[in-house]
Amino acid sequence: MTTWAGRTAAEISAAVREKRVTPREVVAEHLARIERLDGRVGAFRTVRAEAALAEADEVAARGDLAELPLAGVPVAVKDNLAVRGESRRIGSAATPDTRAPQDHVTVARLRAAGAVVVGLTNVPELCVFGTTDGVLGIARNPWDPTRSAGGSSGGSAAAVAAGMVPIALGNDGMGSLRIPAANCGLVTIKPGQGVVPTGDGDSTWFGMSENGPLATTVEDARLMFSVLAGTEPGPVSAPGVLRVAVSLRSPLAGVTISRPYAAAARDAAGLLMRAGHQVRRADPPYPLSLATTSLAHWTAGTAADARPLDPRLLTRRTRVHARLGRPFLRTVSSGASREQLRRRLEPFFTEHDVLLTPALARRSPKAGPWHERGWLSNVLANTNYSPLTPAWNLTGWPAMSVPCGTLPSGAPCAVQLVGRPGTESRLLDLAGQLEERNPWQRTAPMD
Repeated sequence: MTTWAGRTAAEISAAVREKRVTPREVVAEHLARIERLDGRVGAFRTVRAEAALAEADEVAARGDLAELPLAGVPVAVKDNLAVRGESRRIGSAATPDTRAPQDHVTVARLRAAGAVVVGLTNVPELCVFGTTDGVLGIARNPWDPTRSAGGSSGGSAAAVAAGMVPIALGNDGMGSLRIPAANCGLVTIKPGQGVVPTGDGDSTWFGMSENGPLATTVEDARLMFSVLAGTEPGPVSAPGVLRVAVSLRSPLAGVTISRPYAAAARDAAGLLMRAGHQVRRADPPYPLSLATTSLAHWTAGTAADARPLDPRLLTRRTRVHARLGRPFLRTVSSGASREQLRRRLEPFFTEHDVLLTPALARRSPKAGPWHERGWLSNVLANTNYSPLTPAWNLTGWPAMSVPCGTLPSGAPCAVQLVGRPGTESRLLDLAGQLEERNPWQRTAPMD
């Protein structure tokens, strides 16, 4: 008997379109895997077992089944995006437990493409922190369950890495796709601003947050990205000879890059050099003010999201974060500091086509109730292990996390690729070259 859990979205959708398997069979097998494994992983806040099976049957009955790019593919959705008929809790006891009347635009696009939503995944409260834990659950890294899956799309990443779904939907306001993808050995792309819809009325942290895919292969990331962006999947092609800058410098003063992540970036640089690209060491001119700019936007985004909620129901770290962000709301909303950062970094990207960096500075913190700890310990833990992602939310430029190498524990390591606006396809092509020359294991060995 063919096993579908652990197969890619591209493989599953092709089999469903060719009627070698039914959507119900695929979804049922993934639901069984969720039931078997999620007690150890904590990826899901809620599982839609009955609804998902019914929706799988609806996909099977569609007249356009043979044309659906995600026919019968189970997908998990981050619990800050609306799914029709389900509540959207955003990891908090302060949010209303009321059912959404309609899907978020990205969820609607996935459904239209034939995907079946099997559940909503855990996030840290209001998606603030880089560890996914809170009153509604703790998401662990399937490669090393003693470690956090990362955040804030940690539940989505854990679900894919454990083979409970082949792809998942998340979003990234300061690294919230790239951080958990790097921890869990996945491919993700944070699109540039305006490429994938954010949804009317949804929090975007002043235009910094973008919705995107989490997948085990570049092919699946490309496929899901095209659905989310409302475009046809571009042909896989050699990206030509690119000028690749390799930087091992942390953008934040005082934060160092650990040896495994620096080694991963050097290894990736060697692979790209052998692929024919012009690779050289070069550091972007990060301003010393980047740390304070990032903190102002991070806290102000939380302050805006917390404004309509009862503060008594928020955890202490979130209350402190929001309180610190209120004085920055007006300054941050002007966008002046983001524009200043773009102008400073643009000349670097006229000299280089792509920036390659480590994805993280070190492995994720221990899994546990970080929401019960103080604000400062959370902020220090976050910034010490993930200083390399926020700059590209501030600029609004596309960035990817791609597996490359392993940590001493055997868990995956990763690198980050950054490009100019409009270069999402180029980054995916480059990631494909890394995957071809350094194939990685798709999912964690949990069975």
